[in-house]
Amino acid sequence: MPSFAYSAINAQGLELTGEIVANDAAAARDSLRSNGLLAQWIEERHAAAESSQGGVFGLGKKKVKTKALQIFSRQFATMIEAGLSVVTALVILEEQTDDRALATVIADVREQVEAGALLSEAMAGHPAVFSRLYVAMVEAGEAAGVLDLVLDRVATQIEKEEKIRRRVKGAMIYPSVVLVFATLVLTGMIMFLVPVFVKIFDQLGGDLPVLTQWVLKASNLLRGYWFVIFPLVFVAIYGFFRWKRTAVGRQAWDRFKLRIPMQIGVVVRKIAMARFSRTLSTLVGSGVDIIRALEITAQTSGNWVVERETMAMRARVQEGAPIALPLIESATFPPMVGQMVKIGEETGELEKMLGKVADFYEDEVDASITALTSIIEPMMMIGVGVMVGIIIVAMYLPMFKMLSLIE
Repeated sequence: MPSFAYSAINAQGLELTGEIVANDAAAARDSLRSNGLLAQWIEERHAAAESSQGGVFGLGKKKVKTKALQIFSRQFATMIEAGLSVVTALVILEEQTDDRALATVIADVREQVEAGALLSEAMAGHPAVFSRLYVAMVEAGEAAGVLDLVLDRVATQIEKEEKIRRRVKGAMIYPSVVLVFATLVLTGMIMFLVPVFVKIFDQLGGDLPVLTQWVLKASNLLRGYWFVIFPLVFVAIYGFFRWKRTAVGRQAWDRFKLRIPMQIGVVVRKIAMARFSRTLSTLVGSGVDIIRALEITAQTSGNWVVERETMAMRARVQEGAPIALPLIESATFPPMVGQMVKIGEETGELEKMLGKVADFYEDEVDASITALTSIIEPMMMIGVGVMVGIIIVAMYLPMFKMLSLIE
């Protein structure tokens, strides 16, 4: 019999987490309800493991594309709005999607819904495809009878997040290519060009310029111990990415990202604010209760500092404080966010105000990335020119000295 991890709220309003054994997700939910617990989310243990490793659905080998999930959500919303049943809509979407990994997942969701499970429960069994944000919104839409509107909101949320992700990736391509090219050129010059000049230097006699001596030492070190240096570089890079995935590493790296100079840290903060505002606006507009909305927003923020602040905010709100109060007091969130949320709470238009904040920061991210790219590009070119120029000058200084001696 499968086991299910769950998060539930008791009669006192406290949130409890744990694990329960049941035949299926619906039975687990009924069992929790009989014990006086209201299930917030339920996730099958082995299903999550299979999804993350490739398992039954092969998602480890072929990941569901974000664009395919967005199209699925938009079409699903249109079909539900047109009056089709959930099962009929899933059958049509399964047949017409071009993403085979997504088609396999849709088929399993359809089978579970046909067996009597709720759509949100069936989707929760595929956390690698449907995030907690997605499942929570669908669950709220089912409860309020506005599944079509919620699915449309989900599609918009995916579209906004993907737009920011593409913008950031696009801005990183040029500096990354230049950096890799410069590293290869420098390595090639030190390993293959400098040795050509060594023979000439040996015939000159006398003392070489200091700059030339340093370049020769670097060349001898790289050529003599390349079998040690290159593996160490790759191990260091691999170790860095492994360290970032640890709890300590993630915390330190996320703090550092917010403090990177040259306005890079500012852009990272704006991206985090845009994601926070958009996610919370979408959840509130979909009918998810504010406590759970803050929890999901924290977990999907993408930055540990913002996640910590949001969870602290959630605790304050659970104690009865308005959302705006901890936002205004926080040093992580800009003052504008707290003031806009305060206005939204006072006027009863929190969703609208959060949406405006998200729109503002998404536009700010576009403008900041454009400005940052215009600064980085010439600086990268200057840096490459300086590095190559140092090696060339170091190689030709002895030549100039030799010409002066001949004269």
